[in-house]
Amino acid sequence: MSSLTRRDYGAEVVVVLWVSLGASAIRAGLALVERLTAGVPLADQTATLVAPVTPDRPWLDFAYQVSFIVLPLGAVALVWYLLHRSGDSFAVIGFDLTQPRRDLVRGVALAAIVGGAGLIFYLVAFRAGLSVSIAAAEVSGMWWQWPVLLAQALMNSVLEEVVILGFVLLRLEQAGVSPRWAIVIAALIRGAYHLYQGFGGFVGNVVMGLLFGWLFYRWRRVGPMVVAHFLIDAVAFVGYAMVADRVAWLPG
Repeated sequence: MSSLTRRDYGAEVVVVLWVSLGASAIRAGLALVERLTAGVPLADQTATLVAPVTPDRPWLDFAYQVSFIVLPLGAVALVWYLLHRSGDSFAVIGFDLTQPRRDLVRGVALAAIVGGAGLIFYLVAFRAGLSVSIAAAEVSGMWWQWPVLLAQALMNSVLEEVVILGFVLLRLEQAGVSPRWAIVIAALIRGAYHLYQGFGGFVGNVVMGLLFGWLFYRWRRVGPMVVAHFLIDAVAFVGYAMVADRVAWLPG
């Protein structure tokens, strides 16, 4: 049995967020302020999610892309350590392979619902001037960029759902925060680190966070949400890179 106190659990949440998505939320907020004060409407600005760093030196660009995937997973490793230290494991948040078929079915259904609704909401927010133009992925033709895009989607899904959905909700609950408020707090954090996309990205991700949080408390598993998040990002990254210059109604 864990000897940690409620204060300890709260401190763990602060530390994990400090070195991961909480820090991203602060930078995203600053990026939004920069965009709003640039004298250019949000809809005329573009945010590229995955882009080459040194396209003229493919070997170095590949190293950069791998670092963007591997280094953020340090926060997931920290979560594993903190859970292990308290006598738990990833199983307590449902990040395991004990229910692969159920997680997959639920994840695919969620991806279809959330992905479709999210695309519609993004287009409406963009037309209303509340969102930047999002260029999901920019590729320069190297063969390895396609598996890198999928790996980036997998990293995003694991990082966000294990940290924000699983760990933060679990530790807030153990710290004495009611499930309702824990869901709201986690959803607001999720929305905050998407502020660089504009107000549309913030609102859309808060809504997704509320839904995912409610489902986590029903299922006690992040597995379905990891699957859903991966599929949404994979379709966005790969799909955008393949059809962006062929679809007139797609911003960016």
